[in-house]
Amino acid sequence: MALGIAIISLLLLASRQIEEKFTRNVAGIDMVVGAKGSPLQLILSSIYQIDSPTGNISMEEANRLTRSPLVKSTIPLSMGDSYRGYRIVGSNEKYLAHFQAEFETGKVFSKALDIVVGAKVAKNLGLKVGNNFSSQHGFDKEGNAHKEKQFKVVGILKATNSVLDQVLITPLESVWAVHDEHHEESGKGANVLKLLEETQSQTDDHHSEEDSKEITSLLVKFRNPVMGMMMARSINQNTTLQTATPAIEINRLFTLLGVGMDALKWIALVIIIVSGLSVFVSLYNSLKERKYEMALMLSMGASRTKLFLLLLMEGLIISVAGYVMGIFLSRFGLWIMSENVEQNFHYNFNVLSLLKEEFYLFLGALFIGLLAAAIPSLGIYNINISKTLADE
Repeated sequence: MALGIAIISLLLLASRQIEEKFTRNVAGIDMVVGAKGSPLQLILSSIYQIDSPTGNISMEEANRLTRSPLVKSTIPLSMGDSYRGYRIVGSNEKYLAHFQAEFETGKVFSKALDIVVGAKVAKNLGLKVGNNFSSQHGFDKEGNAHKEKQFKVVGILKATNSVLDQVLITPLESVWAVHDEHHEESGKGANVLKLLEETQSQTDDHHSEEDSKEITSLLVKFRNPVMGMMMARSINQNTTLQTATPAIEINRLFTLLGVGMDALKWIALVIIIVSGLSVFVSLYNSLKERKYEMALMLSMGASRTKLFLLLLMEGLIISVAGYVMGIFLSRFGLWIMSENVEQNFHYNFNVLSLLKEEFYLFLGALFIGLLAAAIPSLGIYNINISKTLADE
């Protein structure tokens, strides 16, 4: 009983929290634009930070897309480096605003090589405002460090329960500075939004300098989603860029995951049914072994209904004990899963959350326990008191 309850509870908890995290991070993003490759990979790497990017795209193409009248807003992303296993994301203040970020300490970046740290990263790595460090190439701890350029922590974010908690955010200029030995740092702020919203009155030299740079991807929000989908098809067919729609790709991912989860749920239901049969067999055998005891109690004035209810109580106790043990096991399993997921993908689960579906699971466990106990308990009404006492 405990095993069946544990499996179903664990599946409910994991699937619900995964769905909530995926939905939370993708809200407000109509399309992701990046290099040609797998659309799902582009979504996972750009929005959820749990896969490798498909490549780079030029700022010239990104700027051209940003200036389209169909586009309401864009957020550029540049990735490729990390610090002690946590990803460094080059972007602008819009990326922070998208997740409604608030600062625990410090402030937003104001120049190249300033960096803002997510809540989980700061907690796990012990980073504080004023700390300096060098990034590592790639997304693992074994990458070569860019020792010639050091980031300075200027802000620590409050927890947002989003991907923002698991990354470090810096201006795009920081990423360019780290990867371009000839990059000249200017004293002005690194608000990349100003770069994307440059007007035609800016000098051709500045356009040329910016357009020669590269980013990893662009998060896009359209003024009209329907027209945006038409624009996406045009981009895929007529440019070197690739577009991916978060809603479509995530639904496809959930469909693939759902097949395995449904199979596990059926296995758990079979286990619970088997546990109900075990309760039935246990109580049936117990009744046979305790016939003399039951007959003796009946001869001393106990009613058959009272004994029947006593045996039903045994079934209920088994069900309740199985449910409590199952819930405990599911939380323990979710905790182990959370530790493993956080280590590899920097996501964690809320182990103590309780779902309303688990209340229905409790009622189901009680029903199975009562049904399994009721059938053998009916034998109480067939006990021949004198014959049973005489045989013993």
